[in-house]
Amino acid sequence: PGSVSAAFQEYLRHLGLKDFPCGSWNKSCLNARRSPRAEEEAVPPGEETPEALLELLRDQHSPWALPPDCSPQDRLLREVAVLAPELLRGSRVFQVVKSLRILDKGVEEVDEGLLRFQQLEELILSANHISRVTSAHLPRTLKVLELCYNAVGDLQDLCAQPPPELQHLGLGYNQLCGPSQEKHLTVDFWPNLVSLDLSFNSLTDLLGLVSQLSTLQSLRILVLQGNPLALIPTYRGFLVDSLPKLSVLDDIHIWPDERQQFHGLARQPELIRSEARVVVSIGEMKGLPDPKAFQQMKGGSEGPVITYTYCVTYEF
Repeated sequence: PGSVSAAFQEYLRHLGLKDFPCGSWNKSCLNARRSPRAEEEAVPPGEETPEALLELLRDQHSPWALPPDCSPQDRLLREVAVLAPELLRGSRVFQVVKSLRILDKGVEEVDEGLLRFQQLEELILSANHISRVTSAHLPRTLKVLELCYNAVGDLQDLCAQPPPELQHLGLGYNQLCGPSQEKHLTVDFWPNLVSLDLSFNSLTDLLGLVSQLSTLQSLRILVLQGNPLALIPTYRGFLVDSLPKLSVLDDIHIWPDERQQFHGLARQPELIRSEARVVVSIGEMKGLPDPKAFQQMKGGSEGPVITYTYCVTYEF
């Protein structure tokens, strides 16, 4: 599927919400909702009680059981399909879903069909092929947006009308390059952001990034590891001192003694250099001629002189 909507429809088919033991198998249950007297009647022959149908879904040895690693959303939808199948008919299913996880399904487009999810709070679209996210297609109720392992290289469309209540934004392992993207990471766009993951992109301007992130008054968790700017010697200390409300940086908790250790570093931007030194030590090389063999050749030998040239390349 190329869009999130298409992937969601495929997801529903995979759950089998209309297949036994889900769906409208118990006609008496449907009648019971219309007639209170029917609730007191015994379950007709050939029908299972709702409890028995739920047991078929929950028992790990049942052929209809979901795999252990399935999401809570999967279990919820299937149980709703047993207890109240009318809630999932047609477009009503979009009113039930609060968390949508579509991982590694080849999604390329975040389409406007997402606006049908009027209660959606969590959207996980990791490991797809998304390069552009239009904020006008995102539900305003969204609190968590995870887009790691995609191809997002520009935040302009995402920041046009971002969800105002968003608390976590995950953009790790994308193609963000500085310094043009830092301007989109301010309180004007993300007033309630608590957690931000920008790891393993190509961000280089630490000073510019910090000046924008300092406006995010609710930010407590920040991940920047894997960017070139993380190679700066004073990287962690400068961030710790510049963002006093930060609690966790690169998955490491910031304790009071560390904050005291780096106190005042934010007022010394001259310590931040735009270069870094990497020392590479080669322990062992295989498949190369032994240089000792050439040293044993006698001077003035008429034998041919053989020269070997090697090129070693490091990619960062």
